[in-house]
Amino acid sequence: MRWFLSFILLSVLSVVSALSSNGNKLLVILEELSEKSKYSKYFGDLEGRGYKLTFESPKNENLGLFELGERAFDHVLILPAKSKGLGPNLTPKLLLDFINKGGNILLTLSSTHPTPTALVSLLLELDIHLPTDRNALVVDHFNYDTLSAPEKHDVVLLPRPDAIRPDVKNFFRGEGKGGELIAFPRGVGQTLGNTSPLLTPLLRAPRTAYSYNPKEDVEAVEDPFEVGQQLSLITTMQARNSARFAVIGSSEMLEDAWFDAKVKRSIGMGGVGTDAKEIQTSNQAFSKEVTGWTFKEIGVLKVESIKHYLHEGGVKSNDTNPKIYRIKNDVTYEIELSEWSWDKWVPFVPPPGDVLQLEFSMLSPFHRLALQPSTQTSHSQVYTTSFKLPDQHGIFNFKVNYKRPFLTNIEEKNTVTVRHFAHDEYPRSWAISGAWPWITGIGATVTGWLAFVALWLWSKPVPLKLTTSGKKVQ
Repeated sequence: MRWFLSFILLSVLSVVSALSSNGNKLLVILEELSEKSKYSKYFGDLEGRGYKLTFESPKNENLGLFELGERAFDHVLILPAKSKGLGPNLTPKLLLDFINKGGNILLTLSSTHPTPTALVSLLLELDIHLPTDRNALVVDHFNYDTLSAPEKHDVVLLPRPDAIRPDVKNFFRGEGKGGELIAFPRGVGQTLGNTSPLLTPLLRAPRTAYSYNPKEDVEAVEDPFEVGQQLSLITTMQARNSARFAVIGSSEMLEDAWFDAKVKRSIGMGGVGTDAKEIQTSNQAFSKEVTGWTFKEIGVLKVESIKHYLHEGGVKSNDTNPKIYRIKNDVTYEIELSEWSWDKWVPFVPPPGDVLQLEFSMLSPFHRLALQPSTQTSHSQVYTTSFKLPDQHGIFNFKVNYKRPFLTNIEEKNTVTVRHFAHDEYPRSWAISGAWPWITGIGATVTGWLAFVALWLWSKPVPLKLTTSGKKVQ
């Protein structure tokens, strides 16, 4: 009976555990706990997915991201604070250390709450820039909600984002039916530097949007912070250790009021008429996707196994992953990959236009080959390729270096030795086409000598002739 109860308990725990592949301990930085009710649906969705939420104020002296040198939490959610600083426990260095330790951070901004200096410094470290005017917000006179912002135009309506490139997976498209709108109320736009390849703008502003300070109360802005699609509304960063960081420019879009809000799009540049229908926002589904990506519920890759072996003459060797090969060997390489998708591991399939590649390299690649899909299971996909080793001895690496936006990095390297032919492995001279003229010459010489000897030995001597006087005549 006790064994049965233990089994039931383990089953329940496995169901309740967080869907994140990185853990379920989530720290929520919220200065005023009274504002917790504004995000009740958002927090309820997180708890329903198995996260253990810990609410702390940045003013709490006992707040700590680390315990005995290790992360005390798996994820951190920072909501806007009224204070100019976040205290000694949330400095830019500690937040960067948290990322370097593999933790994930979701940062939200608001134009009604000036961004604390610590967060501005953190964003500058990551090459993300905010407007120098702390009260600036994004407005758009062509793509706004006519119900909630008929005059200020500070509630920007946007469609779901497309993939940044055709060969990049899009986790934020929803069901892909089209017609869905995201409400971005009173948000802060960001600009990205050109030096970091780790930054990716998830949601860009429309080309008619710009950053504006409503306190200036002017009819025209001569020198805006940034305009159009140079403004990033939601920015993501994935570190080299695959830790994730996301900036949502509008914390208000996570509130309950905007999860169920009805919006009506303005005339806009897309030709939408004045008879545009009222529709419900997609903020709830979209926020789940952004949060799920940041907290590693989607887009997480795992290497299940790696194999390489001899494949001479179509016969597979039983010796898997040997440490030494011979030049010109025929080898096969296999890698098994899985992708975490919300609550289970599924086979990883690159998007159309993308290719998973294998490099066989010493200092530089001797081969760069496309890995082709082979066998598939319910949770993984095997990719394989076969090739002939180069005519070069030395230390070589089988290397798979797959780094794409919104997917965790794969960098696998297996080192092997490639040796010369052994003395009894060199091909015989008659198998080398370049030796055929020399072999022909030797054969001709031997044949000619034997023919000469045969003629000498078996030729009959010529008899001598005598004259009448008995003398020899030549």
